[in-house]
Amino acid sequence: MFAIGKTDIGKLRLENQDKFRVCVIDDDTVFAVVCDGMGGAASGGLASEMTSNAVYERIQLSYRTDMEPKSVKSLLVSAVEAANAIVYNKSIEDKSNAGMGTTCVTALVHKNLLSITSVGDSRAYLIDKTGIIQITNDHTVVEMLHARGIISEMEMKTHKMKNVITRAVGVDKTVEPDYFEVDLNGGEYVLICTDGLTNLVTDEDIYAMVYKQPIEHAVNELINTANAHGGKDNITAVLISV
Repeated sequence: MFAIGKTDIGKLRLENQDKFRVCVIDDDTVFAVVCDGMGGAASGGLASEMTSNAVYERIQLSYRTDMEPKSVKSLLVSAVEAANAIVYNKSIEDKSNAGMGTTCVTALVHKNLLSITSVGDSRAYLIDKTGIIQITNDHTVVEMLHARGIISEMEMKTHKMKNVITRAVGVDKTVEPDYFEVDLNGGEYVLICTDGLTNLVTDEDIYAMVYKQPIEHAVNELINTANAHGGKDNITAVLISV
């Protein structure tokens, strides 16, 4: 099992507010977290850095390879909830950080089980011989409107509120992360990434660049392609080869 991550400021932003951490815990276990900050000045970067570090450190401290799946779920969810409390408290202590927050997507692969938590619109994908599947759900206004039948899938791509998220770490006193489990068979790739990638690179192109490709080369290709398509946002991708 292998893992690699890369982040890039893109072509238009003055600061990279994306943060990620990745760790190969042992031969059978990999953990990664990706965050995309939001907020004025440096606050978004602070929120994403605090969240990625807090989640990563909690997993490093508490994860055991003999944990049952329900205990893994509890650990991942509680790690994100703890990070939320840290960021929220920081935002109310210092008015310059008021309203700051971040997306957060985590992936923990242990042997044949993938465990995911998600808040916001950063995504997790599973890539295998059958194609590419988005595991997470976007917490966005356009996703909510589409679910209610108010706008079409095509309209989602150009809607003026396409980048407005409805759930983030640190904005409110509490947060409810989504949780997903996926059984693995070997030969899959897990991608977790920010919308700086997915807004500019199609799922089909992601699949072509990742499946059966060396993951270091694939991550570089993903970043380079997003920049070639305009690089309108910070871009972060973490790939895990199972």
